[in-house]
Amino acid sequence: MEYKDYYKILGVDKKASQQEIKKVYRRLARQYHPDVNPGIKSAEARFKEINEAYEVLSDAEKRKKYDELGSSWQQWQRQGGDPRGFDWSQWYTGGQPGGGSTRVEYGNLEDLLGSDFFQAIFGGMGGGGGFARQSRSRRGQDFEHPVEITLEEAYSGAKRLLQMDDRRIEVTIPAGVDSGSRVRISGKGGAGAGGGSQGDLYLRVAVLPHRAFERKGDDLYCQVPIDLYTAVLGGEATVPTLKGQVVLTIPPETQGGKRFRLKGLGMPNIKNPKVRGDLYAEVGIVLPRDLSRQEKDLFAQLAAIRNG
Repeated sequence: MEYKDYYKILGVDKKASQQEIKKVYRRLARQYHPDVNPGIKSAEARFKEINEAYEVLSDAEKRKKYDELGSSWQQWQRQGGDPRGFDWSQWYTGGQPGGGSTRVEYGNLEDLLGSDFFQAIFGGMGGGGGFARQSRSRRGQDFEHPVEITLEEAYSGAKRLLQMDDRRIEVTIPAGVDSGSRVRISGKGGAGAGGGSQGDLYLRVAVLPHRAFERKGDDLYCQVPIDLYTAVLGGEATVPTLKGQVVLTIPPETQGGKRFRLKGLGMPNIKNPKVRGDLYAEVGIVLPRDLSRQEKDLFAQLAAIRNG
């Protein structure tokens, strides 16, 4: 498998902080998201590549292994982090991942066991510094994958097709998820060793901002413009919801900033989708413009009446 430079894919320095990496990822993910580039295969491929890079570099442990193993990272990952299936020949023939001209030699077994590289690969395997004499079953590594969805998808649930190494996995994102939610996909992580079970895949969800709604927990908030005459005399206003538009009755003498609660028109609760939050519609009064002389005279008369 061709070596992928994840730092180059995201366009960040190898010393970049986690915050810098996250900031760059979010910008690139929005730019190449399939919803923004419908039907453009190159954008879809770039989006998958960006997600793959971020999955590794956003995880401290995976990033450490990637930095240590370099071009051998893909092989290590395919083995589910199992050193018994790792090709040691390329490390034995050179001082850098992938081989080189300098031969690496250790004076004795004690030097080898104490090396940082050995500890990074085996992590104290076998206890007491020795190898386990018998193969023991070990559960596969859990993977984490970032996923961005729209508020509409968070409302109704969504599906995604993910590329995990040489596997394509269709995953279901339940209704009600919010930014920071972790969705567990059982048995879709790294391969187990010695007959051990496969690890799990965790989707780390980020819900994209919406142009009309602000979300707070399971409740939604929106602005509803009404004209001066409706605010004074009463009437009706159209309110957007994630299920479609509804009509709101505006009582006479409604003040700007008045908030109306529309029960059950918010987001579904992730633990119980049949329970939904509320939608709060805040009224904003739009004053008339380009008044005629007659309209200005009528407003002047009204002002004179009010001032008595």
